[in-house]
Amino acid sequence: MSTVPPALAAAVGPLPDGAVLPLPPAFESVEEERRYRKEQLAAGFRIFGRFGFSEGVAGHITVRDPGDPNAFWVNPFGMSFTQIKASDLILVDHEGVVLEGRRPVNRAAFVIHSRVHAARPDAVAAAHSHSLYGKAFSSLGVPLDPITQDACAFFEDHGIYDDYRGVVNETEEGEHVAKALGAYKAVILKNHGLLTVGHSVAEAVWWFVTMERSCQAQLLAMAAGTPQSIDRETALLTRGQIGGHLAGWFQARPLWDQITASDPDLFD
Repeated sequence: MSTVPPALAAAVGPLPDGAVLPLPPAFESVEEERRYRKEQLAAGFRIFGRFGFSEGVAGHITVRDPGDPNAFWVNPFGMSFTQIKASDLILVDHEGVVLEGRRPVNRAAFVIHSRVHAARPDAVAAAHSHSLYGKAFSSLGVPLDPITQDACAFFEDHGIYDDYRGVVNETEEGEHVAKALGAYKAVILKNHGLLTVGHSVAEAVWWFVTMERSCQAQLLAMAAGTPQSIDRETALLTRGQIGGHLAGWFQARPLWDQITASDPDLFD
Protein backbone atom coordinates (compact mmCIF):
# COMPACT_ATOMS: atom_id res chain seq x y z
CA MET A 1 0.00 0.00 0.00
CA SER A 2 1.35 3.43 -0.96
CA THR A 3 1.85 5.87 1.88
CA VAL A 4 1.12 9.57 2.18
CA PRO A 5 3.77 11.95 3.62
CA PRO A 6 2.73 13.09 7.11
CA ALA A 7 2.76 16.73 5.95
CA LEU A 8 -0.04 15.91 3.48
CA ALA A 9 -1.94 13.38 5.57
CA ALA A 10 -4.60 15.89 6.60
CA ALA A 11 -5.60 16.43 2.99
CA VAL A 12 -5.03 13.05 1.32
CA GLY A 13 -6.63 9.73 2.07
CA PRO A 14 -5.03 6.33 1.45
CA LEU A 15 -3.61 5.93 -2.05
CA PRO A 16 -4.48 2.98 -4.29
CA ASP A 17 -1.73 0.38 -4.69
CA GLY A 18 0.97 1.66 -7.00
CA ALA A 19 -0.20 5.27 -6.90
CA VAL A 20 2.27 8.02 -6.02
CA LEU A 21 2.01 11.67 -5.13
CA PRO A 22 4.29 14.21 -6.82
CA LEU A 23 6.98 15.37 -4.40
CA PRO A 24 9.83 17.90 -4.66
CA PRO A 25 12.54 16.41 -6.89
CA ALA A 26 16.09 15.46 -5.94
CA PHE A 27 19.01 16.38 -8.19
CA GLU A 28 22.25 14.70 -9.21
CA SER A 29 24.11 17.90 -10.06
CA VAL A 30 24.13 21.62 -9.34
CA GLU A 31 23.55 22.32 -13.03
CA GLU A 32 20.41 20.18 -13.06
CA GLU A 33 19.05 21.88 -9.96
CA ARG A 34 19.90 25.34 -11.33
CA ARG A 35 17.99 24.64 -14.54
CA TYR A 36 15.01 23.40 -12.54
CA ARG A 37 14.98 26.46 -10.26
CA LYS A 38 15.18 28.83 -13.21
CA GLU A 39 12.32 27.06 -14.98
CA GLN A 40 10.27 27.18 -11.79
CA LEU A 41 11.02 30.89 -11.46
CA ALA A 42 9.94 31.61 -15.03
CA ALA A 43 6.75 29.65 -14.40
CA GLY A 44 6.20 31.62 -11.20
CA PHE A 45 6.30 34.88 -13.13
CA ARG A 46 3.84 33.53 -15.69
CA ILE A 47 1.50 32.60 -12.83
CA PHE A 48 1.83 36.10 -11.36
CA GLY A 49 1.06 37.51 -14.79
CA ARG A 50 -1.99 35.26 -15.12
CA PHE A 51 -3.31 36.50 -11.75
CA GLY A 52 -2.67 40.14 -12.67
CA PHE A 53 -0.04 40.66 -9.97
CA SER A 54 1.69 43.46 -11.84
CA GLU A 55 1.78 47.23 -11.61
CA GLY A 56 4.06 48.81 -14.18
CA VAL A 57 7.62 47.64 -13.48
CA ALA A 58 6.99 46.77 -9.81
CA GLY A 59 7.23 43.24 -8.43
CA HIS A 60 9.84 40.52 -8.27
CA ILE A 61 10.38 36.88 -7.41
CA THR A 62 13.83 35.52 -6.62
CA VAL A 63 15.39 32.10 -6.17
CA ARG A 64 18.75 31.37 -4.58
CA ASP A 65 21.35 29.86 -6.90
CA PRO A 66 22.11 26.27 -5.79
CA GLY A 67 25.81 26.68 -6.55
CA ASP A 68 26.31 30.05 -4.87
CA PRO A 69 24.21 30.79 -1.76
CA ASN A 70 25.20 34.46 -1.99
CA ALA A 71 23.61 34.93 -5.42
CA PHE A 72 20.04 34.74 -6.65
CA TRP A 73 18.10 34.73 -9.92
CA VAL A 74 15.58 37.49 -10.55
CA ASN A 75 13.44 38.97 -13.33
CA PRO A 76 14.89 41.57 -15.72
CA PHE A 77 13.81 45.10 -14.86
CA GLY A 78 10.83 46.27 -16.90
CA MET A 79 10.00 42.93 -18.55
CA SER A 80 6.39 41.72 -18.50
CA PHE A 81 5.76 38.78 -16.19
CA THR A 82 3.76 37.14 -18.97
CA GLN A 83 6.78 37.02 -21.31
CA ILE A 84 9.62 35.96 -19.02
CA LYS A 85 11.53 32.83 -20.06
CA ALA A 86 14.14 30.90 -18.10
CA SER A 87 16.82 32.31 -20.41
CA ASP A 88 15.80 35.90 -19.57
CA LEU A 89 16.58 35.63 -15.85
CA ILE A 90 19.36 37.67 -14.24
CA LEU A 91 21.86 36.35 -11.69
CA VAL A 92 22.88 38.95 -9.09
CA ASP A 93 24.92 38.68 -5.90
CA HIS A 94 24.10 40.15 -2.48
CA GLU A 95 26.23 43.21 -3.28
CA GLY A 96 24.20 44.05 -6.38
CA VAL A 97 26.72 42.87 -8.97
CA VAL A 98 25.10 41.31 -12.04
CA LEU A 99 26.88 38.00 -12.60
CA GLU A 100 24.87 36.78 -15.56
CA GLY A 101 22.29 38.37 -17.84
CA ARG A 102 21.86 41.10 -20.42
CA ARG A 103 19.41 43.47 -18.69
CA PRO A 104 19.43 45.59 -15.54
CA VAL A 105 17.88 44.56 -12.21
CA ASN A 106 15.18 46.47 -10.35
CA ARG A 107 17.08 48.15 -7.50
CA ALA A 108 14.22 47.52 -5.06
CA ALA A 109 14.39 43.83 -5.94
CA PHE A 110 18.09 43.74 -5.04
CA VAL A 111 17.69 45.84 -1.90
CA ILE A 112 14.81 43.79 -0.47
CA HIS A 113 15.62 40.30 -1.67
CA SER A 114 19.36 40.40 -0.99
CA ARG A 115 18.68 41.24 2.65
CA VAL A 116 15.91 38.65 2.94
CA HIS A 117 18.07 35.92 1.43
CA ALA A 118 21.01 36.94 3.62
CA ALA A 119 18.93 36.90 6.80
CA ARG A 120 17.08 33.70 5.94
CA PRO A 121 19.40 30.96 4.65
CA ASP A 122 16.38 28.63 4.59
CA ALA A 123 14.49 30.91 2.21
CA VAL A 124 15.26 29.52 -1.23
CA ALA A 125 12.72 31.83 -2.86
CA ALA A 126 10.98 35.12 -2.11
CA ALA A 127 8.03 36.77 -3.86
CA HIS A 128 6.70 40.33 -3.82
CA SER A 129 4.38 42.35 -6.01
CA HIS A 130 1.94 45.23 -5.82
CA SER A 131 -1.15 43.04 -6.04
CA LEU A 132 -4.49 44.83 -5.64
CA TYR A 133 -5.86 43.31 -2.45
CA GLY A 134 -2.48 42.92 -0.82
CA LYS A 135 -1.68 46.60 -1.13
CA ALA A 136 -5.22 47.60 -0.12
CA PHE A 137 -5.06 45.42 2.98
CA SER A 138 -1.53 46.62 3.79
CA SER A 139 -2.85 50.16 4.24
CA LEU A 140 -4.72 49.02 7.36
CA GLY A 141 -1.52 48.15 9.18
CA VAL A 142 -3.06 45.07 10.79
CA PRO A 143 -2.36 41.34 10.51
CA LEU A 144 -4.57 38.85 8.74
CA ASP A 145 -7.19 37.36 11.03
CA PRO A 146 -7.95 33.62 11.06
CA ILE A 147 -11.42 34.06 9.60
CA THR A 148 -11.07 31.34 6.94
CA GLN A 149 -9.32 28.01 6.68
CA ASP A 150 -6.90 29.41 4.09
CA ALA A 151 -6.00 32.41 6.25
CA CYS A 152 -5.04 30.05 9.08
CA ALA A 153 -1.89 29.17 7.11
CA PHE A 154 -0.63 32.63 8.13
CA PHE A 155 -1.91 32.64 11.72
CA GLU A 156 0.91 33.86 13.96
CA ASP A 157 3.19 33.23 10.97
CA HIS A 158 3.48 36.64 9.33
CA GLY A 159 4.96 39.96 10.35
CA ILE A 160 4.21 43.61 9.62
CA TYR A 161 6.73 46.18 8.40
CA ASP A 162 5.10 49.48 9.37
CA ASP A 163 7.70 52.07 8.40
CA TYR A 164 7.03 52.91 4.75
CA ARG A 165 9.59 55.43 3.45
CA GLY A 166 8.96 55.48 -0.28
CA VAL A 167 10.47 53.25 -2.94
CA VAL A 168 13.01 50.95 -1.30
CA ASN A 169 16.44 52.11 -2.46
CA GLU A 170 18.78 51.44 0.47
CA THR A 171 19.98 48.12 1.84
CA GLU A 172 19.34 49.40 5.38
CA GLU A 173 15.61 49.44 4.67
CA GLY A 174 15.90 45.99 3.15
CA GLU A 175 17.39 44.88 6.46
CA HIS A 176 14.39 46.33 8.28
CA VAL A 177 12.05 44.39 6.00
CA ALA A 178 14.01 41.21 6.68
CA LYS A 179 13.81 41.87 10.42
CA ALA A 180 10.03 42.30 10.22
CA LEU A 181 9.80 39.05 8.27
CA GLY A 182 11.79 37.27 10.95
CA ALA A 183 11.26 33.51 10.86
CA TYR A 184 7.78 33.85 9.33
CA LYS A 185 6.60 32.75 5.89
CA ALA A 186 5.29 36.23 5.01
CA VAL A 187 5.33 39.90 5.90
CA ILE A 188 2.82 42.66 5.20
CA LEU A 189 4.64 45.80 4.05
CA LYS A 190 2.41 48.64 5.27
CA ASN A 191 1.18 50.91 2.45
CA HIS A 192 3.09 48.71 0.00
CA GLY A 193 2.00 45.08 -0.35
CA LEU A 194 2.93 41.51 0.53
CA LEU A 195 6.14 39.49 0.58
CA THR A 196 6.34 35.72 1.01
CA VAL A 197 9.18 33.21 1.23
CA GLY A 198 9.52 29.46 0.85
CA HIS A 199 11.85 26.50 0.54
CA SER A 200 11.02 26.50 -3.18
CA VAL A 201 9.69 28.89 -5.81
CA ALA A 202 6.44 26.94 -5.83
CA GLU A 203 5.97 27.37 -2.10
CA ALA A 204 6.75 31.11 -2.10
CA VAL A 205 4.43 31.67 -5.06
CA TRP A 206 1.61 29.67 -3.46
CA TRP A 207 1.85 31.59 -0.19
CA PHE A 208 1.64 34.83 -2.15
CA VAL A 209 -1.39 33.70 -4.16
CA THR A 210 -3.34 32.45 -1.15
CA MET A 211 -2.29 35.39 1.05
CA GLU A 212 -3.52 37.81 -1.60
CA ARG A 213 -6.86 35.99 -1.68
CA SER A 214 -7.03 35.90 2.10
CA CYS A 215 -6.57 39.69 2.10
CA GLN A 216 -9.42 39.93 -0.39
CA ALA A 217 -11.63 37.68 1.72
CA GLN A 218 -11.01 39.71 4.89
CA LEU A 219 -11.65 43.01 3.12
CA LEU A 220 -14.96 41.65 1.77
CA ALA A 221 -15.95 40.27 5.17
CA MET A 222 -15.12 43.56 6.90
CA ALA A 223 -17.16 45.47 4.34
CA ALA A 224 -20.13 43.16 4.89
CA GLY A 225 -20.09 43.10 8.67
CA THR A 226 -17.99 41.87 11.60
CA PRO A 227 -15.96 38.77 10.70
CA GLN A 228 -15.93 35.96 13.27
CA SER A 229 -12.46 34.57 13.89
CA ILE A 230 -11.54 30.92 14.34
CA ASP A 231 -10.37 30.21 17.89
CA ARG A 232 -6.60 30.16 18.48
CA GLU A 233 -6.30 26.43 19.16
CA THR A 234 -8.13 25.52 15.97
CA ALA A 235 -6.26 28.15 13.94
CA LEU A 236 -2.92 26.73 15.08
CA LEU A 237 -4.08 23.19 14.33
CA THR A 238 -5.16 24.25 10.86
CA ARG A 239 -1.87 26.04 10.23
CA GLY A 240 -0.09 22.82 11.08
CA GLN A 241 -2.24 21.00 8.54
CA ILE A 242 -1.99 23.40 5.59
CA GLY A 243 0.85 25.81 6.40
CA GLY A 244 3.97 23.65 6.11
CA HIS A 245 6.64 23.70 3.43
CA LEU A 246 5.52 20.52 1.66
CA ALA A 247 1.87 21.54 1.83
CA GLY A 248 2.75 24.88 0.23
CA TRP A 249 4.74 23.20 -2.54
CA PHE A 250 2.01 20.65 -3.20
CA GLN A 251 -0.83 23.19 -3.29
CA ALA A 252 0.98 25.01 -6.10
CA ARG A 253 0.99 21.91 -8.34
CA PRO A 254 -2.30 22.65 -10.18
CA LEU A 255 -1.07 26.15 -11.03
CA TRP A 256 2.25 24.73 -12.27
CA ASP A 257 0.56 22.07 -14.39
CA GLN A 258 -1.73 24.68 -15.92
CA ILE A 259 0.94 27.26 -16.74
CA THR A 260 3.50 24.81 -18.12
CA ALA A 261 0.84 23.33 -20.39
CA SER A 262 -0.37 26.71 -21.68
CA ASP A 263 3.05 28.48 -21.81
CA PRO A 264 5.67 25.92 -22.91
CA ASP A 265 7.92 28.72 -24.19
CA LEU A 266 8.79 29.64 -20.59
CA PHE A 267 11.32 26.77 -20.68
CA ASP A 268 13.30 28.44 -23.50
